[in-house]
Amino acid sequence: MSEAIHVRPVTPDDYAAWRPLWDGYNHFYERSGPTALPESITRTTWTRFFDGYEPMHAFIALKGERVVGLVHFIYHRSTTLDGPICYLQDLFTAADVRGQGVGRALIEAVYAHAKAANSSRVYWHTHETNHTAMRLYDDVAVKPGFVMYRKDV
Repeated sequence: MSEAIHVRPVTPDDYAAWRPLWDGYNHFYERSGPTALPESITRTTWTRFFDGYEPMHAFIALKGERVVGLVHFIYHRSTTLDGPICYLQDLFTAADVRGQGVGRALIEAVYAHAKAANSSRVYWHTHETNHTAMRLYDDVAVKPGFVMYRKDV
């Protein structure tokens, strides 16, 4: 029988367990080596999770005592809805637990948090080549058909 998945908000004591997953996430999206995020960005991101004035949140998933996944999400205003919208920015699970419900549990925890925050929508982006994740996403959400454009300034 597999261990149950438990999802909870991060605490400052979780840094050492969170950091390898954060590094794995950034490596997956080719933000490592010469294109790595500056250490200052990681420190700022971690600090924001514990600042009550920041709209940024983080959960971790555990199997037993082991941290096996992370999710980061942000609330923002919208011109088309009264309440806040929840943007699920980062989702990552350890490679050896993929397909075991960790990603789904993290997404469901964000849904529950958003509902409690009076948010009527959770959305996210993924890379078009991330077919493994999209199999899950197609099961837990709908694709609205929008294409993202961006320009670094």
